[in-house]
Amino acid sequence: MALDDKVDNKVEETGGQIKETVGKATGDEDLEAEGKGDQASGNLKQAGEKIKDVFKS
Repeated sequence: MALDDKVDNKVEETGGQIKETVGKATGDEDLEAEGKGDQASGNLKQAGEKIKDVFKS
């Protein structure tokens, strides 16, 4: 289960990077901001997974 969560979080982070890049290229500030938000959310979830891993060991 944890591996699935990590993959989902990475996909969310990568999707955010793509949205941010497309937003910058097209001048769409809303899309750019949404991408940054997705990246932050993915990073936060990844950090939570790393903390869980530490306590499992």
